[in-house]
Amino acid sequence: MSEHIFKRHNKSLLLYHLVCPIKYRRNVLTDSVEMSLVSICENISERYEIHFIEIGADENHVHFLMQSVPKISVEILVRTVKSITAKEIFRLHPEVKNKLWGGNFWTSGYYVNTVGQYGNEDVIQKYIQNQGEEKTVYKSFNKNQLRLSFE
Repeated sequence: MSEHIFKRHNKSLLLYHLVCPIKYRRNVLTDSVEMSLVSICENISERYEIHFIEIGADENHVHFLMQSVPKISVEILVRTVKSITAKEIFRLHPEVKNKLWGGNFWTSGYYVNTVGQYGNEDVIQKYIQNQGEEKTVYKSFNKNQLRLSFE
């Protein structure tokens, strides 16, 4: 289970599920490449405020469950993980680079989702709605617009 990260002026628990497909969906993730990937991610954790909770690999894509701090945007988090892992895997496993025609390791796209430890969207929305007697609540007016409601 993840723990909060305490900084001087904040406390956070930001979890992300990141899925990165291999370029051309090639099956290059052998056991030795997967072990190198885990080792590379451990080194990333030591240098950056990115902590890997779980790493699950299929032959042609990888799932990462990661924790980070608010100052690192999702874009920077993904770019850091993808660029360092790709460079190191190519360095450690030149045969992988040959299977990918000497190009990129990862596709340019990815999937990322936030992971909530304390509840899903409905639970949090109900929690916020039930705060105090006099409150200001933002409610969805339609899918593209918010409206302010005083109750």
